[in-house]
Amino acid sequence: MSQTRGKYDFCIGLVLAMSSSIFIGGSFILKKKGLLRLARKGSMRAGQGGHAYLKEWLWWAGLLSMGAGEVANFAAYAFAPATLVTPLGALSVLVSAILSSFFLNEKLNLHGKLGCLLSILGSTVMVIHAPQEEEVETLNEMSHKLGDPGFVVFATVVVIVSLILIFVVGPRHGQTNILVYITICSVIGALSVSCVKGLGITIKELFAGKPVLNHPLSWILLLSLIVCVSTQINYLNRALDIFNTSIVTPIYYVIFTTSVLTCSAILFKEWQHMAADDIIGTFSGFLTIIVGIFLLHAFKDVNFTLANLPVSLRKDDRAVNGTLQSTYDCFNHDEESLACLGEMQSTESLSARRNGSLSAF
Repeated sequence: MSQTRGKYDFCIGLVLAMSSSIFIGGSFILKKKGLLRLARKGSMRAGQGGHAYLKEWLWWAGLLSMGAGEVANFAAYAFAPATLVTPLGALSVLVSAILSSFFLNEKLNLHGKLGCLLSILGSTVMVIHAPQEEEVETLNEMSHKLGDPGFVVFATVVVIVSLILIFVVGPRHGQTNILVYITICSVIGALSVSCVKGLGITIKELFAGKPVLNHPLSWILLLSLIVCVSTQINYLNRALDIFNTSIVTPIYYVIFTTSVLTCSAILFKEWQHMAADDIIGTFSGFLTIIVGIFLLHAFKDVNFTLANLPVSLRKDDRAVNGTLQSTYDCFNHDEESLACLGEMQSTESLSARRNGSLSAF
């Protein structure tokens, strides 16, 4: 009976985790559609500090979709192990990329698809090899954890870095550098996850009949969560308004996941008893994420797909064998001059786009 119950719980957790990814991935598309509608109406854009999106129902639909996804994700941890639920969060990246190609007409080239895949694989490897978190069952234990010098230093650094990005770096480079706004909402998100965990313990103790509402930490966690989530929503909206959704979503997922893992490791002392294979796996996953981000960011303007691959290989073979015609040969054959010049210009155009993209990066 217990084994059957365990399989039933596992299936419920799996469905909840997958539903969470679908809701969260779709929320990016709904928010982006709402922001685009406002831009067509001439309203001040979120990237410029406007808040007209609060009157757009599509944006609210996206917010509700994200809320439903977060609730489903939170509930999934009650039924399925974290090693299953957390990696499945990467599916939201795939959902967002696929939906953006259908509803937003945003194109993700071959390099972007490989980068997205590598980012997901790297994050999954990091989660698999991450150690189990230390159990915290009461609000007093959580208070002791939050007062640990290591976490106090980490939280202080996060707040200082966020303030610098918001008031110094953001006004100068936020419109051109995709990492500025995403970094703000990602590192702040690490603190919001800690607040959510603390409030989860508060709710459990409240249902157990304990007077947790008299504990000042409960209200501090609630106020901190409101501030953190408000900041995340504001700067995520700015990033979505300015940059391509297919690029914003995976980068946000990678930086946010890394920030949460780092925060949890410091807060719950997860890394003290790591085995050698877990250390290697964690660093391998992190390097894979770096490669994925590079592919996403460095080659995002290169128009290259699988359909271009055989053509490129044939051109390379012809160049090696000396059969690629020169400009002089093209002009000597009037019938073939137009096709030859078109081929040469196409090759030069692709090379120029590559060089321009890399130099800009």
